[in-house]
Amino acid sequence: MDYLISFFSGDFGFALLRFLVCIVVNWVIIDRLYYKKARRRDFYFTFMLISVAIFFLVYFMMGMDRGKATMGVGLGLFGIFSIMRYRTDTMPVREMTYLFIIVCLSVVHAMVDIESTPDVLGDFLRLFIIDVITVIAIFVCESHLKIMNTKLIQYDRPELCKPENKEKLIADLEERTGLKIKKVEVGGIDFLKDSVVLRVTYDGNGKANEVDGQYTVRKSQWRNV
Repeated sequence: MDYLISFFSGDFGFALLRFLVCIVVNWVIIDRLYYKKARRRDFYFTFMLISVAIFFLVYFMMGMDRGKATMGVGLGLFGIFSIMRYRTDTMPVREMTYLFIIVCLSVVHAMVDIESTPDVLGDFLRLFIIDVITVIAIFVCESHLKIMNTKLIQYDRPELCKPENKEKLIADLEERTGLKIKKVEVGGIDFLKDSVVLRVTYDGNGKANEVDGQYTVRKSQWRNV
């Protein structure tokens, strides 16, 4: 019993307490701020598990010699982001921003050397202030910035993609899809199959962010109608 008390009151006990705070803050950001609008369960799953993995990865790296730890953490995070960049599908900018915030908070909570300083309460207070500022900043941005939803559509009337037929194109798309379309961009055109890939921006009341990844179009190919 004395061993357990001394174990959890030491270095690892403080780390578990920081981990608990980190997970609660990340859960608030993911569940109450991100998922409430995006409704993407795949990213919900990814963000939560990455926050857990990053925290313990950085914590155990910091257990090494301090000079080597800083370099080790930097190389480790660089490797993680490289894998995520080159081994996965393209991630939307909003999701990438949330991922960066989650990773940063996990690193900050893992690297704070609370047990080596006499002012433990002050260190936890600094962490709390950082968490509150981050949550408030995300809340303000989500509340005041309306995020438009996008969808990729394979369209069978490329003749309407001319600039002079913009109104006809939008009217036809709204009639077929039932969406309130705000913007249409034209991607790759296949005259052999008489089809074109369109990126449609529409008003979805912020309930979903749908991007169909089955069509691949280079960024330089997109143009406004």
